[in-house]
Amino acid sequence: MNKNDFKKIQHFLHHRCMLSSEWPFSAELLLQSKQKQLVYSEPVLVFEKGIWKCVRCGNDKPSRFYDHFCHHCQTTCTYCRHCIQMGKASSCKQFLVWTGDSLHYEPKENSCQWEGELSLYQKQASNRLVEAVEQKNQSHLIWAVCGAGKTEILFPMIEKSIELGFRIGIATPRTDVVKELSPRLKYAFPTVTQASLYGGSRDTNPLAQLVLATTHQLIRYSHAFDVLVIDEVDAFPYTYDSSLQYASMRAKKPQATMIFLSATPSVKLRNTPSLTVTKIPRRFHGKPIPLPSFQWIGNWNRLLQKGTIPPKMIRWIQLHADKPRLIFFPSIRALKKCSAILSELQLDHGFVYADASNRHPVIQAFRQKRLSLLLTTTILERGVTVENLQVAVLGAEQPIFDEACLVQIAGRVGRKQEFPDGDILYWHYGITVSMLKARHHIDKMNKEGML
Repeated sequence: MNKNDFKKIQHFLHHRCMLSSEWPFSAELLLQSKQKQLVYSEPVLVFEKGIWKCVRCGNDKPSRFYDHFCHHCQTTCTYCRHCIQMGKASSCKQFLVWTGDSLHYEPKENSCQWEGELSLYQKQASNRLVEAVEQKNQSHLIWAVCGAGKTEILFPMIEKSIELGFRIGIATPRTDVVKELSPRLKYAFPTVTQASLYGGSRDTNPLAQLVLATTHQLIRYSHAFDVLVIDEVDAFPYTYDSSLQYASMRAKKPQATMIFLSATPSVKLRNTPSLTVTKIPRRFHGKPIPLPSFQWIGNWNRLLQKGTIPPKMIRWIQLHADKPRLIFFPSIRALKKCSAILSELQLDHGFVYADASNRHPVIQAFRQKRLSLLLTTTILERGVTVENLQVAVLGAEQPIFDEACLVQIAGRVGRKQEFPDGDILYWHYGITVSMLKARHHIDKMNKEGML
């Protein structure tokens, strides 16, 4: 193995994990890498005590494994269904992990070019994060209301990490959030190598010092980050998927600092031993979050099935015709039915849901004010900032709209300093405990923020 081969392998695999089937070089070079202890390999699936376990994602649930005839090994093979979207992890494949020397980043001062100012609450939280990075091996939660400016709170911590030569990972649950944060981070830290990772992304610099990624992409890393930030730690899928929590623990270095961000952290997380908490009950511009209004709308689902939109819904759409409007739906079926009726009424709009093929261009058009009415599922409950936005929820009584979800949806309104107010309306066919808890949650944080 010559120096050029070493650099190619380091560049491709450095602190990352991959399946043996993804190895892009020769089998001979893989053997040499193992002999020189640059690469460690182990079976990606192990069979212990009568059950399979996936080394890559930590899955050990029998229902998430499947046996089939494998054309690669020409026999019956087992694969993990849980992480199939990251490539097929089969019992006949190996899991490759970089074990060579760590890459050292040149310490750099004054890397942050952001010229904004932090509020008092933001500065307090930011100082705590800087201390956590300096001390190492810390776990810290920033419990901040929607619109508190969590991204800007991270800037001094990122700058300190760059100054110390650390590598930083920021993981967030959804691709839309990665796409929104990526240009902001590149603008704030123009001289720092960066990568933005999500399904289908091309910005995949494997040696980047600052990595912004969806939580699923953490599965590809091993002992890579000195500082790891988990944004929206309470959100699906991270909070419901133990494999993502497993992946985050493997992605960080043993002495790394872990930072969690959330507007609605669970009681379990808040009570985690050794976790320190900083609370920010006030938005960066100092104005309260608009309180949601409840409005009974009748059997909205029956009306949609009959090809009719509730009159209150039409009036609300027309009332805010000169402003961007976002309406949340409890299901794709209801969303599409409403969209079809709006089209018949010749009301210009767009709609998005997780698997919509044109999802990203439609969201971009909405952000750029080329589209003023957008129908959505809960995929846009987080990470969306649109000036002067008005929001409504159809079927707020449905189980998918739990307290955290409704709080996050309300948090889309009034985020900009120039437009701190706005309408947030829960249309319902019966008030639920989740709706009452969400309004109480917002009211309580508003009152704390005014103290």
